[in-house]
Amino acid sequence: MLELYDGALNVPEILNRWYAEESDNNYGAYIPFVGTVREEDGIEGLSFDVYEPILTSWFEAWVAKAAPLGATLKMAHSRGDVLVHESSYIAAVFSPKRRVALETIDAFVEDFKASAPIWKYDLKNGERLYARDRSTPIEGSGLLGGKS
Repeated sequence: MLELYDGALNVPEILNRWYAEESDNNYGAYIPFVGTVREEDGIEGLSFDVYEPILTSWFEAWVAKAAPLGATLKMAHSRGDVLVHESSYIAAVFSPKRRVALETIDAFVEDFKASAPIWKYDLKNGERLYARDRSTPIEGSGLLGGKS
């Protein structure tokens, strides 16, 4: 399940709902990852642009990879502005075995940072500035990768 929201994520609501949705599925592990916007370089927050068709395809490939392991993946991400100390990203893995969940959440979050078509902007002094130095170009993306 991939969920996109405008603005900051409501972490307690999302995590509790996901837990309730999967609580009867006999999973032995539920491992969430919550990403929050941290204060650095005087930013007021971050803003995100999401290219949904590629993100959906990327996420569906991960769901297919997790299925033979008996694991279920869920992810939520923000579009638009998210202020410092608010959450912009939540991922979770449900699995019968803890090792599968631990390894899958680690690989999933790392691949998300490297491959997801989401562009990050700093919110600073009322402006939205592309965060090139903290962005990872997507392989094969050409102009979308932010290289010049």
